[in-house]
Amino acid sequence: MNPYDDSFFDVFPIIFVIFFCIVGGIILFVFIKGAADWGKNNNSPKITVAAHVKTKRTNTSGGSGDMSATTSYYVTFEYESGDRQEFQTTGEQYGMLAEGDIGKLNFQGTRYLGFERVPS
Repeated sequence: MNPYDDSFFDVFPIIFVIFFCIVGGIILFVFIKGAADWGKNNNSPKITVAAHVKTKRTNTSGGSGDMSATTSYYVTFEYESGDRQEFQTTGEQYGMLAEGDIGKLNFQGTRYLGFERVPS
């Protein structure tokens, strides 16, 4: 039996095609889902409701070695009905909000549009 059997090289093209199809499928799925969410948000009405800032959180990824870190900012709002909804915001928008703020939340679908604080 030859330890340097060429059977791996016979199977390699099949493995390569399967791997390529899986990676391509994932990329295509992410692209289609993003486009669908964007379209759904654009077709949703712009809504303004009374709400208060319930919680804030961040999610940081990357940053090891020479790679830069990326931070995502999220704010959860609670409506008068007790329902809650979380929106992704920019760092600047995130910094302008404090837990407990009361005001008018503006959004379109899952897209955060702004928050007008009401003086208490």
